[in-house]
Amino acid sequence: MADQELLTFSETARERIRTFISEDPAEGLAVRVSVQNASPIAPEYEMALIEPLEREEGDESFDASGFEVVVDSRSVALLAGTRIDWVESMEGSGFHFRNPNIQPLGSGPMDGPLVDRVRRVIDEQINPGVASHGGTVRLVDIRDNVVYVTMGGGCQGCGMASVTLTQGIKQMIRDAAPEIVDVQDVTDHASGSNPYYA
Repeated sequence: MADQELLTFSETARERIRTFISEDPAEGLAVRVSVQNASPIAPEYEMALIEPLEREEGDESFDASGFEVVVDSRSVALLAGTRIDWVESMEGSGFHFRNPNIQPLGSGPMDGPLVDRVRRVIDEQINPGVASHGGTVRLVDIRDNVVYVTMGGGCQGCGMASVTLTQGIKQMIRDAAPEIVDVQDVTDHASGSNPYYA
């Protein structure tokens, strides 16, 4: 695989990596980049400085204008075409991966008869039911016949959210769309502040 196709770095990311390497006293350092979790819900990447003895059989390596990059064989295909940048924001700073191979949920267009049927069930059956608790359910994505939803309002952080999902939402969606194999809640319930049930 050509170096340019595997990984590219913004100049800001390159500068940051060169700084990390220059501050480390070890010799022969390279940057290992790997995919730890390829889940579209929360993809996880790892970047670490490694010494020559930490290389593994099957690693691919290339020069990235001033430092060597090492990618394990399992991550090569998942990282192909990825661009890495260094981002600073109010939440903090760090490396940001723009990876065309791992699309986060909800990043693509949602249309078609299956999406229409699932949306109709959510809008006409599910949301009127959870509205009495101040809750809402939103369709995030459908992939490989798995429906991904978020629960908001009184449903976010509610101790009964998993019961609502398994005993109500899943059944209603599967009744309307039998090809659906699962319904997954991808809500961050830890940040819910007003649960209906204590």
